[in-house]
Amino acid sequence: MRTFLTILAAGTAFAATGAAAQDDTRPAFDGVYIGASGGYDVQGNDVGSSIRFDRNLDGRFTDTVTTTAGANAFSPGFCNGRATSTANTACVNDRDGWSYNARIGADTRLGNLAVGAVGEFGKSEITDSVSAFSTTPAWYTMTRSVDWEANLRARAGYVAGESTLFYGTFGAGYARIDRSFTTSNGTNAFTERGKRNRFGTVAGGGVETMLGSNFSIGLEYLWHQYNDDDYRVRATQGTAPATTNPFILAPNTAGTDFRRSDDKFRWHSLRATAAFRF
Repeated sequence: MRTFLTILAAGTAFAATGAAAQDDTRPAFDGVYIGASGGYDVQGNDVGSSIRFDRNLDGRFTDTVTTTAGANAFSPGFCNGRATSTANTACVNDRDGWSYNARIGADTRLGNLAVGAVGEFGKSEITDSVSAFSTTPAWYTMTRSVDWEANLRARAGYVAGESTLFYGTFGAGYARIDRSFTTSNGTNAFTERGKRNRFGTVAGGGVETMLGSNFSIGLEYLWHQYNDDDYRVRATQGTAPATTNPFILAPNTAGTDFRRSDDKFRWHSLRATAAFRF
């Protein structure tokens, strides 16, 4: 929160800078620029997230994994975080983190309006986990993180005082999402599958202020959303006895598939930006 307040205060100063030594030979926010952005990324709390099961491998994750006695093998429940022990209250929250990006873009002035496009490539340090707890007892955690993200966005806004641009932005994103699976179950075998590169959307807005004729600084908010619906973990026999293990009980002895209930990876970004305009 302290980081957010610091960046917000800086953003207010940007907007208040006003007419800062602007070169009159061309309008502000017109032409090609390169730059960078950096800030802090925050996720939603994903309350109610869980792991779902496909016990008969029919592609529908609506099954209950049961013990030999017919009881729910996951009756201890789930948590929207990373498990730290076999107790279903022993979880740590998802991790927020810093992000850093390089960008290139171009704007065109139409009176007091500026329209253009910006492309960006970077990295976020957030991680997002969900855990399940079995009566064994054991824990099972599925985690995802951002290896890299690229996006291409349109942006349009209003230029105030010939030095400050207020804008909105929207476009397509493409990200490599890393996944991992960890468990305290050392008897079953587990295999992972699923595409890592995913498409999504990125939208938000910001304020940018010129400092001289070529350099600008600003503050930007972005919302990211990526479909992440094909990651699967299959539990098979391993060294577990076939007659008592819930994942391989007859008649469906080939195993059990896991997937997350939350099939969209979402987060918020608050960033400071800087650009050099040619």
